[in-house]
Amino acid sequence: MNWPRALLTDSGGFQMVSLLHLADITEKGVTFQSPVDGKPMLLTPEESIQIQNKIGADIIMALDDVVKTTITGPRIEEAMHRTLRWIDRCIAAHKRPHDQNLFGIVQGGLDPVLRDICVRGLVDRNLPGYAIGGLAGGEDKDSFWRVVAQCTATLPEDKPRYVMGVGYPLDIVVCSALGADMYDCVYPTRTARFGTAIVPEGVLKLKHKAMAEDTRPIDPQCACMVCKNYTRAYIHSLVTKDAMGSQLLSFHNLYYMMQLSRNLHSSIVQGKFPEFVCNFLQKMFPKGDIPEWVCNAMEVAEIDISSCCAPFRYIQATKVQSNLNEDEIQAV
Repeated sequence: MNWPRALLTDSGGFQMVSLLHLADITEKGVTFQSPVDGKPMLLTPEESIQIQNKIGADIIMALDDVVKTTITGPRIEEAMHRTLRWIDRCIAAHKRPHDQNLFGIVQGGLDPVLRDICVRGLVDRNLPGYAIGGLAGGEDKDSFWRVVAQCTATLPEDKPRYVMGVGYPLDIVVCSALGADMYDCVYPTRTARFGTAIVPEGVLKLKHKAMAEDTRPIDPQCACMVCKNYTRAYIHSLVTKDAMGSQLLSFHNLYYMMQLSRNLHSSIVQGKFPEFVCNFLQKMFPKGDIPEWVCNAMEVAEIDISSCCAPFRYIQATKVQSNLNEDEIQAV
């Protein structure tokens, strides 16, 4: 690929969710029915690591047993314990530990007890880094941030903490406030294919008729090639009928996410992260109508956002936080 920077490969575990109708999960591994010819294909923890060893990425992921967070019952516990058993098989199969960093993945659904068991089990194995998996699968935002907060509070501070499948700019800022370091998501390019640009205020839907005669750039403050050279009207004319529209929006969206990441990182290094968070939220929610889950998460992260919150909403969030029982406070 001629990519001279860091690379991360995933294990194939997510396909247990995305191709569930074609997969059969057992202790040995996961058997997929090929969507091409219908033939069965077995992916084991050992084979997943072997493939990733051959590719040679800097970070490789353990094969885990992934279930949607919206599922309840014994399947969640089964998947968590299997994930811990499979990490040992992944470690044993890993032939390039000095070249490649094997990350374990925390599972356990929305159950704080199961998450805690999995976190402690992975930390005991002293891995180079840790991922928080099984989120961004349809759970409510209040449950989402609480799982992230619980896991980051227990995982080692001196090793990368990676929230898989996230995400939206707001989610990244919130998770970073809670102690996460790494993210991955198809959102910037997927939403571009639907004709949507990411901007500091949220999103801009270029397919709307209102864009047809708008001669401004996507974001007047953006320095990317697209915003320097193309108007909203021109991109509107493309996204309805030409792949070039999706490509231009993908370029802009990736530029936006990279700039967001740079600014976020710089603010942490400079000791100005709380100011960064407030500026980010003020642009996205100029009326102060910040979602309650964000206010609650920032309260736990000990970041004061009262200056950019509507007074009533901030008081409500503070009240919610003060009403947490002792166990919940300890968990987050």
